Amino acid sequence: MRQDKGRQSQLRIIAGTWRSRRFTFTEQPGLRPTPDRVRETLFNWLSGEIEGARCLDPFAGSGALILEALSRGASFALSADSSREVVATLRGHLSTLECDNGEVRQQDALSLLASTPESPFDVVFLDPPFRQELLEPACAAVEDNGWLTDRAWVYTESELPPDRQTVPASWRLHREKRAGQVWYTLWRRQA
Repeated sequence: MRQDKGRQSQLRIIAGTWRSRRFTFTEQPGLRPTPDRVRETLFNWLSGEIEGARCLDPFAGSGALILEALSRGASFALSADSSREVVATLRGHLSTLECDNGEVRQQDALSLLASTPESPFDVVFLDPPFRQELLEPACAAVEDNGWLTDRAWVYTESELPPDRQTVPASWRLHREKRAGQVWYTLWRRQA
């Protein structure tokens, strides 16, 4: 999908409380919203894990992953993005949905992950912009700085296959698939 700054695109929530709700977002350089079919596969993989989970998405972008998780019963979701416009849009979506268990911060992902959270997260979504070498430091930071529960699930999107990604030694490959040039992978932490 061609992405021009300022151009409007839509995302659709696939399942849960807000099933079929549609929201617009402004495209930004490097923003790659997780496609519906990839999101559907991911959340099928996580079936039974999202209800009541604490979810983190430090590269919020369109907000599709966090909105989907909240729609499916996540107890809390924290997302961050460095773009003021992205943050305002996602906060607006949460307000429209009257959702008070989602928090959106205007903050660089690696800056956020360098801090220590109040409580660890059960599910973490890491889908940074490609070719900016952000995935490896993000994986290390969530592992090293207390962001993960002992048996957390970590979802990654990358231009590299899982066997070429550098992830913490405590992570085990659970599932992987490829859609076009994107590898999407679910890891399970074994602390």
